[in-house]
Amino acid sequence: MPRHFGILVPSTNTTGEIEFCRLPAELQVHTGRLGKGGSTAFSPSLDADVAYQAKLLGDARVEVIALAQTSASLFSDDYDEVTVKRMTEASGGVPSLTSAQAIGRALHALKVSKVAMATPYSEEVIGRARRYYETKYGIAVVAWESLGADNAYAIGKMDAGVAEAAFRRIDRPDVDALMVPGGNFPTMDWIAAWERQFGKPVITTNQATLWAVMQTMKVATPLPGKGRLLEELPAG
Repeated sequence: MPRHFGILVPSTNTTGEIEFCRLPAELQVHTGRLGKGGSTAFSPSLDADVAYQAKLLGDARVEVIALAQTSASLFSDDYDEVTVKRMTEASGGVPSLTSAQAIGRALHALKVSKVAMATPYSEEVIGRARRYYETKYGIAVVAWESLGADNAYAIGKMDAGVAEAAFRRIDRPDVDALMVPGGNFPTMDWIAAWERQFGKPVITTNQATLWAVMQTMKVATPLPGKGRLLEELPAG
């Protein structure tokens, strides 16, 4: 029987549905789109849209809803708590999570303490991400590089090879994992190759979100070719 899950994405995202649809037939994604709630490229989406789209996904009787917008969680300390509650209440009780939480949980599940991060985020948002993962998950971002995208449309058109080039510059022996936040950045097809090249786990927004969704639904069927996280499915 198919298992149904919901994903909320910013209205400018052109990558999430593609990456979440490349799954076995028993994993079925249903998406809702969200308007921008701020004036910058990485601002959170409109709270009212999050609630409304979560309600509609609840009508579809999905088993879990995930907000795949990692940067949104970086703008206030209580964003995850407030937004997860909003999604769950609006959907009639469906378990919910954010992609920022999913990344943190995935890093814990892989027993990671230090990461290097390549991301489309601006330097300001990278600073927010470093603080978020240090304070909420005890994970140190010890090296990082901005890939220079200044809007969501540019992120969706970026070649994932720019992340690989950044990894070569920022990877170092004390780094436990490589991290690529950005749900509109197409990376899923590259993860396994990056892991072979650099010899350590690679965590991306959509990959970690899918892992957290599968954890919530208690789906234990490995997904080969998408990196260690989805092949080994560590508990977390």
